[in-house]
Parts: sequence; structure tokens; C-alpha cells
Amino acid sequence: MDAATAEPLRVPKLWKEAWVRTSVPVIAVAGALLAGLAIIAATGSSVTEAMAAFWDGMAGSGFNIGASINRAISLGFVGLGFIFANRANLTNVGGEGQIAVGGMFATALALHGAPNLPLGLAFILPLVAGTLAGALWGAFAGWLKTRRGTNEVISTLLMTFIALPLLYWSVESVHLLRKPMTEVSSLPESPEIADATKLPMLFPSDPTSPLHIGLPLFVIAVIAVWLVLAKTPFGLKLRAAGLNEIASRRAGIRTSRLVIAAMAVAGGLGGLAGAVMLQGQNYYLTSEFTSGYGFDGLVVGLLSRGSPAGVVLGALLFGFLRSGSISMEITAHVPAAVVLISQGLIVIAVAGSALFVEKKGVRK
Repeated sequence: MDAATAEPLRVPKLWKEAWVRTSVPVIAVAGALLAGLAIIAATGSSVTEAMAAFWDGMAGSGFNIGASINRAISLGFVGLGFIFANRANLTNVGGEGQIAVGGMFATALALHGAPNLPLGLAFILPLVAGTLAGALWGAFAGWLKTRRGTNEVISTLLMTFIALPLLYWSVESVHLLRKPMTEVSSLPESPEIADATKLPMLFPSDPTSPLHIGLPLFVIAVIAVWLVLAKTPFGLKLRAAGLNEIASRRAGIRTSRLVIAAMAVAGGLGGLAGAVMLQGQNYYLTSEFTSGYGFDGLVVGLLSRGSPAGVVLGALLFGFLRSGSISMEITAHVPAAVVLISQGLIVIAVAGSALFVEKKGVRK
């Protein structure tokens, strides 16, 4: 068969592969949603009310859409950090702790020193402080791996269980970040940060839109991570060290520095997520500040399969799911456990569909 006759035969095959890659995840997610609705019905809750509340929380208004995107931004930063470290075959599971330290240092700078700074430094400095705090937290895990041989999964996970008590301590102690206790309020939380330290809104003329400049920051981060991993010698060295560390050392690559740098970048993005959450969403620090964003961001990174574009899609999915789930729990009185089960089913569906598509491609 010559090339002229072989080429037309390839087109249907390509269309078929594209159809499989597109349809399988959609069908899997739809099945997971139906299973979640069946569980909701089994609890005695109204499925109709639950669906209406879920949709309203996700996209029922311009404000809800903006809030969902803001949640996706924080999840996306953690996901980007995960894939950056994973390029060097490192698994950063410490996003929750990195968010915590980033939020703590951003709060400290926002409350003390930054509010009176000019030229936008009032909100920029806390962002930088949160990023640097997360970077140091991640770099320490990289140092433990290179100097002490500690597995980064263990170190980043255990460091999370250090960061979270530190977060609790910081908002419990009046000598640290806790606001003065009064008869009106004695909750363990910090004072609200000054308006000058809050992230500027993208659409200041529209009071119904909560979108802030974290969105363009996230877009810049996505492009930067893609460029570094795909187009720079540093990204190539990360890939080489991840594939074969011994061969990389023999080729003259200092893998220990790469490991520390990769974990520092991952931690810095996690710390930036915490700063963005504090300055663009919460405005004050609480003991429940992280709210599971680090672990959801980890799932976003896992499901993205190393692609920055995949991180964007996964972050949007989980950001809108979070908004819908919160609304469903509050408005339709669906138990929180059922909400978590439904989210877990969707994660399994997405991961399983990706594995199915990959195996199908391997067989061909």
C-alpha cells in the first residue's frame, strides 16, 4: 500500500482516538455524579434541592462563579508545585503545610509593617513573604532527602503535621497573631488585614465580582512552569535526574541542588497559594485556614499527569466542585460525609478513565 492510499486510512483512526480520549472521562464523571446523587437520595435528602443548590453554588451568579475561580487559583498553585517537583521524580505531599506557613507569614507581614507601604508594596510584600516561607519549608524537605536520605513523601507529610499545630498556636497566642480577646469575640483568629494589603480586584467597578489579581498571577505561573519544564536546560536536567539519578551524576549534573531547588519551587508555589487565600479570600487567619486545599491541590497535580494545562482543568473542576458542595451542604442540608464521598467518586472516575485511555492506547 502506497502513501497516497495509507494516509486517508489514518484519519478515522485519529478521530477514533480523539473521541475515546474525550468521551471516556466525560462518561466516567457523569457516572460518578449519578452515583453521588443515588447516595444523596439514600440519605433521605431531596435530590432536586441538592442539584439546585449545587448548581447555584457553582455558577448561580457572577459572584459564585468568581468565588469558584478564586478557589481554583489556590488549588492550581499547589498542583503546579506538585508537577514541578514530580518532573524530578519527587512527590510533594506537603501542600497543606506549605499553605499554612505561607498564610502565617503573609498574615504577619500584612498586620505588621506592610499596611503603610506605598506603590502596591502593601499587598506585594505579604505575597513575597508567604512564597519565601513556603519555599524554605519545601527546600528543607529537599535538604533532608539529599543529606539524610529521608524520603520526601515522609518528610513533607510529617512537616505538614508540624505546620498545622504552628498555625493553631499562632492564632491561639495573643503574643503572636491572635486578635485581642473581648467579651464579644474570643475565637482563635487573627485580626482582619488592612484593605491596603488585600489583593486588588480585577474588576473594581463591579462590586459583585470577587475575582482578584491572583488570576493573572496564576496564569503567569502556569506559563512560567511550562516554559521552565519544557523549554529550558533546567527543566531538561530535572527530567534527567528524575529518570536516572546515577547517570545524571556521571554526566556532571548536581542532582542534590536540583532536588533542593525543585522542592523549594514546589513549596514556594504552595506558600503563594496560602498568601493568595489569605489576602484575596479569607482576610484573616484561623486554625482551619488551610481547609484541605493542600490535599485537594495534590489530587489536582496527580490527575494532571504532569501537564500545566491539566493542572488548570483540574483546578477549575475542584474549585467549582468545592463551591457547589459547600452550597449543597448549607442550603440542601446534605451531610458533609456524603459530599466528601461524592467528590471521592469523581476523583476515582477521572483517574480511572485516564488509566483506561492510556492502557487502550498501549494495546493499540
